[in-house]
Amino acid sequence: MDQFTLNLLFVGASFALYIGIAIWARAGSTSEFYAAGRGVHPVTNGMATAADWMSAASFISMAGLIAFTGYDNSSFLMGWTGGYVLLALLLAPYLRKFGKFTVSEFIGDRFYSKTARMVAVICLLVASITYVIGQMQGVGIAFGRFLEIDAFWGLLIGACVVFAYAVFGGMKGVTYTQVAQYCVLITAYTIPAVFISLQLTGNPIPALGLFGSTESGEPLLAKLNQIVTDLGFAEYTAAHGSTINMVLFTLSLMIGTAGLPHVIMRFFTVPRVSDARWSAGWTLVFIALLYLTAPAVGAMARLNISELMWPNGTQGEAVSVEQIETDPEYAWMATWQKTGLLGWEDKNGDGKIQYYNDANADLQARAAENGWEGNELTNFNRDILVLANPEIASLPGWVIGLVAAGGLAAALSTAAGLLLAISSAVSHDLLKGQLTPNMSEKSELLAARISMAAAIVVAVLLGLNPPGFAAQTVALAFGLAAASIFPALMMGIFSTRINNVGAVAGMLAGLVVTLLYIFLHKGWFFIPDTNTFTDADPLLGPIKSTSFGAIGAAVNFAVAYVVSGMTKETPQEIKDLVESVRVPRGAGTAVEGH
Repeated sequence: MDQFTLNLLFVGASFALYIGIAIWARAGSTSEFYAAGRGVHPVTNGMATAADWMSAASFISMAGLIAFTGYDNSSFLMGWTGGYVLLALLLAPYLRKFGKFTVSEFIGDRFYSKTARMVAVICLLVASITYVIGQMQGVGIAFGRFLEIDAFWGLLIGACVVFAYAVFGGMKGVTYTQVAQYCVLITAYTIPAVFISLQLTGNPIPALGLFGSTESGEPLLAKLNQIVTDLGFAEYTAAHGSTINMVLFTLSLMIGTAGLPHVIMRFFTVPRVSDARWSAGWTLVFIALLYLTAPAVGAMARLNISELMWPNGTQGEAVSVEQIETDPEYAWMATWQKTGLLGWEDKNGDGKIQYYNDANADLQARAAENGWEGNELTNFNRDILVLANPEIASLPGWVIGLVAAGGLAAALSTAAGLLLAISSAVSHDLLKGQLTPNMSEKSELLAARISMAAAIVVAVLLGLNPPGFAAQTVALAFGLAAASIFPALMMGIFSTRINNVGAVAGMLAGLVVTLLYIFLHKGWFFIPDTNTFTDADPLLGPIKSTSFGAIGAAVNFAVAYVVSGMTKETPQEIKDLVESVRVPRGAGTAVEGH
């Protein structure tokens, strides 16, 4: 059976499973559409949250960014997992006890203001739409490769699949679909990693194999460091960038995690407040299975690629064009070339493809001596690394098909969660909460489905022209959530002094200053004929746009406290409400708002 047929079988079977679950668990009320009827078991919710969380950025993009940057991009691991600790300890139980359907509804009630609720909707939409761009980008990449079609058509097919199970199933259908997607994605991620770890180190546990030795007895990381430095790149295990930026980036990801509305919504689905804590704990367990494996996947893939491009070592000759075109070991390169995400060019006509850092001064003399005219691996999109890894390592065809299904499961699961958060904000917070408060439940449910369908169209249009790699785009979304939503939730729960005017001023200040820093960045919108996001030349010292969310959050907190101190004190009934949410009394049952 050829590889294309295997891909179709694995992907088709997984899609049939998702759509079947959505039909079985179709939402019949707004409670089921927004919160799955508040009847999801903590373990089930933990697995669904992990799938919701481990998006295309985690499955497809993160290992690629670690592979090509090394130690510095461990910030993704620290920030994203650390954020769940904040969420479990500081937000999830209290928000569940408050008993609302959406984040915006909590902010509107806590700050006794329709304006606050509307501003929260705006912040939620900006962060969620930015986030969903990365997911749809991952969908297009995965579909484009494994169905051997252009990424544009892959994106459209993925959008149709999301529409089929998310629009009708709502939170209830999405929850049980995400459980299935978690099982698919974690299996698809770990099996190739186990194979590759065994190949390179003889250790079946990738996280341990990363610190093991290769067949020659040389430590894997030491061998990788030697190869990449010979090619003119920075040492893989060295810290390459700014410590200040790394700290701010990690913090931005952490508090952005705790402020993401589509993740917080998952904790509204459990029966009791204590279940919200257990859900967060189980989520960490399920996430750890992938996140402990990702550094090994990145390092081993980088080693494999380097050795493929220089089969006789970096002092020998690069791979020949003829070998790429005829050797089965290199068949993956021709396949990925069709997607436009991998490319090479024999610039000096010597029949070989030199892969090295042509900006490295030490290599320029060697390049001149050998007649090289620059790095001839002209395009290697980092988002393809995990998907291409089984092919690079020459693993069996069924493993490649499984990875295809896993990559799509990761992207689709988070896309569905984000689209649900967007549709809830529009139908429940904007229409029901602001414009048409007398809307019937049936009309609200219809509006939720229509708004989700519209959100899918917007996501497709934006996903066709993303600002960067999937994980970079997602990092921007985290920064926006960190700067706008997280401070409002924290102050809403733990401070009775913050009033409605202060909360609105803080959210707007945090959002605007962060958006300005991103959009006025020297490396993006003001370069003609390009839309590629780059942090190469930050506006403020070493602080990159993807790290600015932490500063935006500080601005939010500061403005909220200053403005609240200059305006009317919070009403006593709101203070009592905040105290009732925080105190342990009655923690076993939720205060239902509906």
